Parts: sequence; C-alpha cells; structure tokens
Amino acid sequence: MNEIPGDLKFKKSHEWVRVETDGSVTIGISDHAQNLLGDIVFVELPEIGAQMSTEDEVAIVESVKAASDVYSPISGEIIEVNEVLLDNPEIINESPYHEGWFYKLQPSDSEEINELLSPEQYGDICEE
Repeated sequence: MNEIPGDLKFKKSHEWVRVETDGSVTIGISDHAQNLLGDIVFVELPEIGAQMSTEDEVAIVESVKAASDVYSPISGEIIEVNEVLLDNPEIINESPYHEGWFYKLQPSDSEEINELLSPEQYGDICEE
C-alpha cells in the first residue's frame, strides 16, 4: 500500500502539494509515482525565478525503467529547488514526501490549490 499523507493535495499526474505556513507550497512526486518509476537515477530541476502555469513541464525524473516529466500542479514562481536531489536522486525513492521534495513555489493564484485532489480522491485513483 502506498503512503498518502493527509496534509497534502495531489494531481492525477502524481505530483503532491504541501501548503507551508508562509503561503508558499512545496511540490514533489507521490510514493505511488516513485514506486512505478523504480530506482531513480537522475533529476532535472527547474530554475529559481521561473514562472510556471498549471500543467507546465517543470522537472524531469529518470529511473532505471523510464524518464518522466513532472508537471506544475499550480501556477506561480519557483522560489527554491532541492539541490540535494542533483547528487542524490535516490532520496526520492527513500522519502518522497519529506527529503525528496523537488521545488518550492510562490502561488500566483492560491485558489488553484482547492482544485487539487484530496488524499482520499488520490488514493482512489491509485487503486484503479
């Protein structure tokens, strides 16, 4: 069974969003996604300052099985990236919701967060 924390929101494309106390959001890929990918060997992260729109390709993750795009679940500006992943991409497999986050974004429209899936809705999609 895949871990699905209750404090996150999700996209059908397996990205998760955690709203931080300062209004920014932290984004990564779900436990389900990293399980499907297998051993992750490379990550390409976005540039700080880049403006993203919902559904934009924002990062790339490569595993021994496949390469996959990571999409922006909401619109906003990239304010931080997890540079640890550049040298240690396997952290995504070990801790997809904590140490394995990809980037932080300052939302341009925080209402977009309300359009994301709840943990329960995302869990239903993963079971299909």
